[in-house]
Amino acid sequence: MKSKIFFLFTLLIFCTAFACRNKEEKPTVHKNSKPIYSYEGKLKSEVIEIRRFLGKSPKYNSDVAFFLDMKVESGRNRFFIYDLKHNKLLDKGLVGHGSGSETGIYGELKFSNVKNSNCSSLGKYAIGGSYSGRFGKAYKLYGLDKTNSNAFDRNIVLHKYEDVPFEEQPYPICNSLGCPMVNEKFFGVLEKQIDTSKKKILLVMYY
Repeated sequence: MKSKIFFLFTLLIFCTAFACRNKEEKPTVHKNSKPIYSYEGKLKSEVIEIRRFLGKSPKYNSDVAFFLDMKVESGRNRFFIYDLKHNKLLDKGLVGHGSGSETGIYGELKFSNVKNSNCSSLGKYAIGGSYSGRFGKAYKLYGLDKTNSNAFDRNIVLHKYEDVPFEEQPYPICNSLGCPMVNEKFFGVLEKQIDTSKKKILLVMYY
């Protein structure tokens, strides 16, 4: 009887020790997940910068501005209409970038201010008057930074194109020759903002 009790007691100690050791030696699983890019944080910082610029340049519309985040995939909404006065996002849509900005690496773009490069150019633009061109009504763009100073000479304009979809897509949309190119329906939304503005609206393209 004593030997059975001793055996059971020994077995209990062994099992307890094994359970504790097994718990302590359990490997920790580390998830190496790449952080997902979020446009909200970058948009917020760009809004702060444009407000600072507008404080020094009262000739532009200080109530609304357009922001284009080229870090976002072209199949996702990356053209933002922002209400600077009430600090809120009014609308968003798709926008194509220049074919010359393609690098062959998915998600990575390059930018240029050089004529015939077919690249998009980063920086601030003043949206000028409209005209009727190859794609119908379009708006002239005037580059305000060194990175886009040749925009007018390069014929970089804000225009619509029938092949740009309205809804977000799981794949890249068509490219332009360097112009910010949007869906016809979304162009109508931009058109109302631009044509009713007493001052030139700013468009900011960043990456």
